[in-house]
Amino acid sequence: MSTANTADTAGTVAHDRTHATITWRLMPLLLVCYLFAHLDRINIGFAKMQMSADLQFSDTVYGFGAGLFFIAYALFGVPSNMALDRVGPRRWIATLMVVWGTLSTGMFLIDSAAGFYVLRFLLGVAEAGFFPGILVFLNRWYPARRRAQVTALFAIAVPMAGVIGGPLSGGILEHFHDLGGLRGWQWMFVIEGLPVILLGLVVLKCLPDSFEAVKWLTPQAKQQLREQLSLEEQRKSITSFSAILNNPQVWLLVAVYFAVMLAVNTLAFWMPTLIHGAGIGSDGKVGLLSAVPYLAGCFFMIGCGRSSDRNRERRWHLCVPLLMAALGIALAGLSPGNPTLVLAGLIVAGMGASAALPMFWQLPPAFLSNGTQAAGIALISSFGSIASFFAPYLIGWMRDTTQSASLALYVLALLIALGGLLVLRTRAAIVNPH
Repeated sequence: MSTANTADTAGTVAHDRTHATITWRLMPLLLVCYLFAHLDRINIGFAKMQMSADLQFSDTVYGFGAGLFFIAYALFGVPSNMALDRVGPRRWIATLMVVWGTLSTGMFLIDSAAGFYVLRFLLGVAEAGFFPGILVFLNRWYPARRRAQVTALFAIAVPMAGVIGGPLSGGILEHFHDLGGLRGWQWMFVIEGLPVILLGLVVLKCLPDSFEAVKWLTPQAKQQLREQLSLEEQRKSITSFSAILNNPQVWLLVAVYFAVMLAVNTLAFWMPTLIHGAGIGSDGKVGLLSAVPYLAGCFFMIGCGRSSDRNRERRWHLCVPLLMAALGIALAGLSPGNPTLVLAGLIVAGMGASAALPMFWQLPPAFLSNGTQAAGIALISSFGSIASFFAPYLIGWMRDTTQSASLALYVLALLIALGGLLVLRTRAAIVNPH
């Protein structure tokens, strides 16, 4: 073996070792934090049946309240991410978690539509900076060719929240009902909200602000990271805030993310109701069956991330999952009273939506410089979150109007499929890692 080949092999081994060290040090805590973030976001879907009956909420009221979270998310995403750059990731993320944990727990106090709307909006304000902030944080630790697997590993918290949250929420609803004078849905918010406050304190204690600040990386490993990230930085085309707003590629990514969020949140907020409507009456069974699409999504998204990094290809690894999500949602709408068909559609949709989320976030860093990532990622996330309001509200309004969600599911499937096709408008030479 030549000296050059030996040096390349040694360099690759060193990079792999650095990558593994960072992942083991950061990912367990970040994964648990995001799992609870998504659990606190979707548990409203499990609370819906009991809570709506107790408080006499129509499907439109529920859909509007569920979606208000994302209006706040859209309004406060950019300023929250800008604050992260000023305050530092550790302090800002810890603060957000303590606040949203308190608000999520406080959901057990709601007794009217107005209270429901206010708390959902405030919860969206508190969570607005968490996910885009973590994405910016990870992009400053990993080079592009490593990010698909890492983002998939982090975003596995989304389907895992469904895998864990389905049986957990269903069990709480069924077995804690009227315990101590509280209804099952009230206990669910308390039990799933309080741990977030404690996690926020752990983040404040343990999360490093940057790789420059840690003692568990060698000076050589830090220098390798600096060189890799600096080389990538030279290829970025968006280097100012005005360029973010004026670049058509950013608005194309907003449209694609709109489709991703339609897929993710159609499942998050309506899957328990769709399963219940197919003839499954028990809250416990609904919770268990809701875990199946998310479990399938866990395996598919990890495989998709590995395949994308191995083949250094991004566009088709996002387009295909979005088309799968569209197909699955349409299938679930074909025969809403058939539990086999509904569950089959939800499994396909769960696989596609789960993989699409981490794969999408490989695209923006290909354009955004280090200095514009906080604002750019937050902007895309914020505008895309309008879809997260649109999906639950459309289905709720359609169910109240037509007594069926099928037409809304077909409209959503069409929009998701169009988003998948828009992915192919991005330039492979830019978004595929070198």
